[in-house]
Amino acid sequence: MLITADRVLTGSGTYLEDGAVLVDGDRITAVGPRAQFAGHSRALGAELSFPGATVMPGLIDAHVHLVFDGSADPLATFNASSDEQLLRDMRRRAEQLLSSGVTTVRDLGDRNGLALRLQEEISRGGTPGPRIVSAGTPATTPGGHCHFLGGEVGGEAAIRDLVRRNLAAGAGVIKVMASGGGLTKDGPPSWQSQFSADELRTLVEEAHQAGAPVAAHAHGADSIAAVVDAGVDTIEHCTWMTKDAFGLRQDVLKKIIERGIAVCPAVSPHWQMVARHFGEERTKVLFGQVRQMAEAGVRLIAGTDAGVQRTGFENSLAGALPFYAHVGMPTDRILDMVTAHAADALGLGGSVGRIKSGLRADLVVVDGNPLADLGALREIRAVITAGCVKDPGSSAE
Repeated sequence: MLITADRVLTGSGTYLEDGAVLVDGDRITAVGPRAQFAGHSRALGAELSFPGATVMPGLIDAHVHLVFDGSADPLATFNASSDEQLLRDMRRRAEQLLSSGVTTVRDLGDRNGLALRLQEEISRGGTPGPRIVSAGTPATTPGGHCHFLGGEVGGEAAIRDLVRRNLAAGAGVIKVMASGGGLTKDGPPSWQSQFSADELRTLVEEAHQAGAPVAAHAHGADSIAAVVDAGVDTIEHCTWMTKDAFGLRQDVLKKIIERGIAVCPAVSPHWQMVARHFGEERTKVLFGQVRQMAEAGVRLIAGTDAGVQRTGFENSLAGALPFYAHVGMPTDRILDMVTAHAADALGLGGSVGRIKSGLRADLVVVDGNPLADLGALREIRAVITAGCVKDPGSSAE
């Protein structure tokens, strides 16, 4: 299959004009000027031409929860649903993501391995959806944040056991709730730490010995410092909360940069409504911290926390990205956050996130020029996942 378009995004802010991508099976086999393939279209198989469009790597949402429905009260539906009901709804959400150009997601917490079951269905071709890197059951303290997912552990032995069980089930990342969170109304506040330094080190050690990365949910400034010292691979949210304010710590920020830890702020597509919750002044501080991290050189990746309160799955990522332009990030770096940089942070840089010969054929075709206008990411012409073309208009309702 030969895919041609006015532009092919081949690197950070770099286009190949009037380009073409050759796909054989589930792999990209060649990338070059359209003229390079002229006269060989019959031998190359089907040709898909997209005038006025851009071919770019498939988008990566690095933080979702497919088990939640994104309503005003996602826990109500969650608690009232059987596993089979949840799985049925998760299939629909996965298809919504794919139709929005998202070809890889990192699911950071579900119940009873449902995301792993869904990933198996998708990999067999039985269910349309993005590739899923699943954390399985996230580790939390008894009564802690997201305890209802079943990952309550106390002590180092129980932590090791949970990590091993997740990995044995097929998890591609280990998730730890290092602080409280807003979704858990009966749990500790978001700024409060949940695990001791020794417990965090034990979890990271157990995961890393098996070759698995660790993603740490950490809102509190103390919990952020603790997970950095423990050696996690990504920090989720990273809002630097204290009991009464926000407080970015320059010494911890320096360690994050030196150790190459990626930060996923998990910005909602409704980011402009944050001031209603925190107030104008605190919101300026919160947004300013993301700007400081970006300017300091932190490796930021994009995720939406899709599934939590009022955060759905359709076009969620495209709706969230203007936040990063709002805090001053250039468009080329924003696109890297949802492609190459996200792939590297998820440990998938050798297979997705770039348009390069030998990589998996996960591609999205958008109208216009996303480097000039991020709104182009809402105008999906085609989605290709593992070499299969998905009609973006056929998403389940």
